Amino acid sequence: MEATRIDLATKVAGRVSSAPVSFGDRVTAGQLLVELDSPQLKAGLDTAEASLAVARSNRELTFSTRPETIAARRAELSKAEADVVLAQRTYDRLSGLLDRSVTSQQAVDQASNSLDAALRAREAAEANLHLAENGNSVEQKAVAEAQVRQAEASVAQTTADIAELTIRSPIDGQVTARMAEPGKLFSAGAPVISIVDVDRAWFTFNVREDLLDGLEIGRTLQVRVPALGNRLVEAKITAINALGSFANWRATKATGDFDLRTFELRAEPVAAERNLRPGMSALVEWSASHRLER
Repeated sequence: MEATRIDLATKVAGRVSSAPVSFGDRVTAGQLLVELDSPQLKAGLDTAEASLAVARSNRELTFSTRPETIAARRAELSKAEADVVLAQRTYDRLSGLLDRSVTSQQAVDQASNSLDAALRAREAAEANLHLAENGNSVEQKAVAEAQVRQAEASVAQTTADIAELTIRSPIDGQVTARMAEPGKLFSAGAPVISIVDVDRAWFTFNVREDLLDGLEIGRTLQVRVPALGNRLVEAKITAINALGSFANWRATKATGDFDLRTFELRAEPVAAERNLRPGMSALVEWSASHRLER
């Protein structure tokens, strides 16, 4: 007899805080099996959530400007324009005085430099107002968006890791091994508990190739189980391995001049039989009167 066995392992490191099931217990799909604890992961989630809050705030600042900031930039532009007007008048006046030799060339040059500086200041003020009214560049906005997505991914990953601290049964079955003990520390990937689907056990036979004649998928067999008082269990062949495996029947005069290989045959009980357990031996007979032991 064989059955599906699932060895459950933790994907993250943690210390066992509770293990409410024991060896031999019947469990149902979704039932809590083991609870782990990891203060490091919980602290990591706090950090990731804080980083996400910062990234979202930065994105908001990048995409929008407060009204008072726009008003301040407009005031700066108005002052810069007034400075240009004043610097232009000063330059024009000194240039006229220079023509009449009333002022020096140095004074005119200084006025020219002041006018150039005022013009550059006005250009900068215009650019600052444009930025305040229209927000940052497309590239800066893209960076802000990417930072938010990165922070969200970090929160999602840490949240998923914390969810892995809770281990639940994926099937209805029976606990066949429990390595998890309260207080025990497990590393990622370490098995903590094993579940076997005892309600869906099947028979597996290794059949010699010269005995395969008459055995086909869909045929029913009467299987005798010694552990159940030699009770006969009806089973249907559901699979025959397409490839032969080992050859433990060596060539003899009785079997011919070649080694005989074996083929794995799988048969499932037609009706549910709760008393069948993986590892039980079984005997099967078919019309050719050959009997095979497993």
